[in-house]
Amino acid sequence: MSDFETVAASENQAARRGPSGEPGAPGQVGVPQKPRSLAGDAWRDLRRKPIFWISLILVVLVAAMAAVPGLFTTNDPRDCLLARQHAGPSGGAIFGYDFQGCDTYSRAVYGARASLLVGALSALFTGLIALTVGMLAGYFGRWVDAVLSRVIDIVLGIPLLLAAIVLLKRVNSDSPAVRIGAVIFVLALLGWTTAARVVRSSVITAREQDYVAAARMLGAGDGRIMLRHILPNALAPAIVVLTIALGSFIAAEATLSFLGIGLKAPTISWGIDIDAGRVHMRESATPLLVPSVFLALTVLAFIMLGDAIRDAFDPKLR
Repeated sequence: MSDFETVAASENQAARRGPSGEPGAPGQVGVPQKPRSLAGDAWRDLRRKPIFWISLILVVLVAAMAAVPGLFTTNDPRDCLLARQHAGPSGGAIFGYDFQGCDTYSRAVYGARASLLVGALSALFTGLIALTVGMLAGYFGRWVDAVLSRVIDIVLGIPLLLAAIVLLKRVNSDSPAVRIGAVIFVLALLGWTTAARVVRSSVITAREQDYVAAARMLGAGDGRIMLRHILPNALAPAIVVLTIALGSFIAAEATLSFLGIGLKAPTISWGIDIDAGRVHMRESATPLLVPSVFLALTVLAFIMLGDAIRDAFDPKLR
């Protein structure tokens, strides 16, 4: 076989293999391949993980429970009769009644609203603070970074629950709206530091990129560069951290309510019901176990979801 025939045979074999190099794949010579984005790679990785789908389904169920509790129970959680105190399952109350004669399952379903509201709003305000502080520190650097980094270190050194107990002790109102607002304020005030550090690191990396230098050379101001070019790169890691933090905030709210300094009756909360179930555990353990399981599954779902998203967006962990 001549050299020309050898080259021709090699080209035909490569064409049969296709661009992927696999036998049988149709050749597409000259067709440019679409570049893969980070989000596309992350989604391809996520959809193959059972832990992602399990945690996502749990989060969606809890969110639906908080938004439309009537889909999960037809009983009124405030319809309480002492005659049914610690009674067993009956009349739609699949887990029986607590020490006040209230439907244990119904209270657990309606308790998702307050717990998820506190967690979601705390994560939202935490994200706003973290994005602001992290972007300012990472973008401007120098003395701005030095001052804000010291502030982050100081707040990070304050124990969240201990400081929350001290601050919430000063709230004398028993109004549900005031108590919920106070808990959200305290958690957001003390819980933004980790997300701020992540945002700062992302901004420092992004500001050195060529497209930022090009935008600056074209006359773009600091505000435009931060919002149009820096912010999109800082959002993804911040969302991952805040997803995990949301579960932690729900657990913190339940802990504060359990200690009697968070939410208070007549608000229905998992922490309040866990505290009441603990007091009357000798009579019946179900009013303690049901809200505890709801709380544990919700916190675990958010933490697993955040971990799965973090692993998908981090190329080192794939």
